[in-house]
Amino acid sequence: MSPVRWTPPVAPDRARQKSSVPALPAVRRIELPGDGPEDVVIDADGFVYCGIADGSVLRVDLRNGAVETVVNTGGRPLGLHAEADGSLLICDAHRGLLRWPGTGNSVEVLVDTVDGEPLKFPSNVVADPEDGTIYFTASSHRWPLEHWKGDLMEHSGTGRLLRRAPDGAVDVLLEGLQFANGVAFTPDRQSLIVAETAGYRLNRYRLRGPGAGTRETLVDNLPGFPDNIALGSDGLIWVTLASPRNPMLDALLPRAGVLRKLLWKLPDRLQPAPERTVWVLGVAPDGSIVHDLQTDGSSYSMVTGVAELDGTLILGSLHESAIAVTHVPDSTFRK
Repeated sequence: MSPVRWTPPVAPDRARQKSSVPALPAVRRIELPGDGPEDVVIDADGFVYCGIADGSVLRVDLRNGAVETVVNTGGRPLGLHAEADGSLLICDAHRGLLRWPGTGNSVEVLVDTVDGEPLKFPSNVVADPEDGTIYFTASSHRWPLEHWKGDLMEHSGTGRLLRRAPDGAVDVLLEGLQFANGVAFTPDRQSLIVAETAGYRLNRYRLRGPGAGTRETLVDNLPGFPDNIALGSDGLIWVTLASPRNPMLDALLPRAGVLRKLLWKLPDRLQPAPERTVWVLGVAPDGSIVHDLQTDGSSYSMVTGVAELDGTLILGSLHESAIAVTHVPDSTFRK
């Protein structure tokens, strides 16, 4: 570990609150044959897909709770993107960026190296439906998924936003990101929104028009750790907050790195840990927060994936053995 000092912004009061008004409605669990549905996506037919720790990619029918395995990547699937033709793009933490064609039991490796080096810890992915360009994040160039907490504690900022052109060429659009995570288009597809988990912020990367190729902060000083994000049917960017901000981590980051080195050597139970909660935000393209929905983590926690369709919210979690279904409260729902 090579800790980098950083003085985080003072956490907002919201980081210390345990629920929202209105609260996120109670969740309904749909149990899976394994743990860790880190991301969730909805295809054109309304089926939900997620990947779990044993490498399986699952298809879930929300109508009856039926779950089937469609393919096993042989690695650890994380972020997913459902294509209009029925195929899936898969960020696999161990194997790279993959594509499942929609049938059969094999996947195609699209990207496993960048600039001659192995692609480490690909995290989330979207694709432009018009030209097939794929945009994806890599959370860390130093730490694998199994030691994700090490990247947050080190704060060395080696996350990246990458692009795969239709001809297969790959280039780096952004680097130096603090644990690059979720990525989503704005409704007009003129920009990408990228979550920096360890920076407590959302960035806008302009793809087209004035300022193309530039980055700006869309939302700063979030009250929790943003994870995967998704463009909803309501035109909002839905953002998961896997855990509220951790006071111990915020206190350590500006201090001498030796403290974090010592802490890293301790058993995991003595290190900063996620707090149980279920928390999502609905963010407008201009950065205003339209929905702030949270409830206690007694029945589900560490929400790392979200998909929204007509007011229904489907949630995934790095640690749970189920996906969860809830909805936007009627008093806050806008279509």
